[in-house]
Amino acid sequence: MAKQRILVVDDEEDILELVRYHLAREGYEVVVSASGEAALKKAKKESLDLVVLDLMLPGLDGLEVAKALKTDAKTRSLPIIMLTAKGEDADVVSGLEIGADDYITKPFSPRVLVARVKTVLRRRSREPVGESDAISIHDLDIQPGRRSVIAGGQPVELTYTEFQLLHTLARRPGWVFTRSQIVDAVRGSDYPVTDRSVDVQVVGLRKKLGPHGSYIETVRGVGYRFKEKP
Repeated sequence: MAKQRILVVDDEEDILELVRYHLAREGYEVVVSASGEAALKKAKKESLDLVVLDLMLPGLDGLEVAKALKTDAKTRSLPIIMLTAKGEDADVVSGLEIGADDYITKPFSPRVLVARVKTVLRRRSREPVGESDAISIHDLDIQPGRRSVIAGGQPVELTYTEFQLLHTLARRPGWVFTRSQIVDAVRGSDYPVTDRSVDVQVVGLRKKLGPHGSYIETVRGVGYRFKEKP
């Protein structure tokens, strides 16, 4: 079976070597690049399975690289994990809305990086859950056709917006959704959803779900995600 190929982009040589070493030890084939311009050339020329992308790059920065990858038909489906410095919440939000799959804050643990890489690649290998498909996860049974939710064997009465929010997150466990992405997914003709009201809806949804509400995780400064199965 061919090794999965990962492009690592960072202008710091020690980080490039650290990431390359740990990913190679896990059996991945690793390609490295120290600039955004070089990374785009490699992504277009070579067959890749994932990109680990630093946001703070000289010249063409990481956000510009991510945007270029996501607007090119050849690389649009290529998963991206962003590497960010602390305090770059706005850049994280921008990257996720461009289409990045996850992010890791520097300084990071190599073990965490490897785990995130495995998770993103595993997600990409799965067939996506359809809009009308039933979802069973963490003792929750979500039926879009009936617009019903069973939590621990008990029915839960949700509003239109609460149901849409839960369904959006549960369809992609582990994925980080920004507030504006949630707004786009759950906006209904009868409810004026805004970025700020998302937080209010999450509070109400967690309360109705009881102990199961803890599976909706807050990602500080970014948004929310549904806890992935171990």
